[in-house]
Amino acid sequence: MTKLFLSLHVIAAVLAIGPVTIVASMFPKALRRAHAAPGDREAYAALRLLHRICRVYAGVGIAVPVFGFATASSLGVLGSAWLIVSILLTAAAAAVLVLLILPAQARALATVSALEPGAGGLATVSSPEPGAGGEASVHRVAGRLAMLTGVFNLLWATVTVLMIIRPGSTTGA
Repeated sequence: MTKLFLSLHVIAAVLAIGPVTIVASMFPKALRRAHAAPGDREAYAALRLLHRICRVYAGVGIAVPVFGFATASSLGVLGSAWLIVSILLTAAAAAVLVLLILPAQARALATVSALEPGAGGLATVSSPEPGAGGEASVHRVAGRLAMLTGVFNLLWATVTVLMIIRPGSTTGA
């Protein structure tokens, strides 16, 4: 059963966390592109798609810790320091994604408005921060999103290294 749980844990991590790290990293550039081309419906659609992918895969990502706990329990390592640190880092990564990145993406997306098809007109792009103006604000928001995504990616990379190295492990890895 341990091998099954471990396999499911790794597959879930690759298929859920991998896409979020990539797509969240693409969002700031897409935001800049959508702002630079206010009438470009493709740019807006790409931005909306990237945000949707982040949201969906964030939800699917719940499987990673679920299978991780099942694996750790079957291995009898729930009290190991490396696992506790990994759990805390995973919780921090999830918090960064759910509490900071996704809401910031949603706010940025809300500021980029495209007219409904057939309405006949150009899309408009407003400032992503209340009271802030124009391009500098969009670049600030995009830069902040890029930084948050980098933190998220770094946390996951650290968890991955801890899962491979497992300090103090007696398995020889």
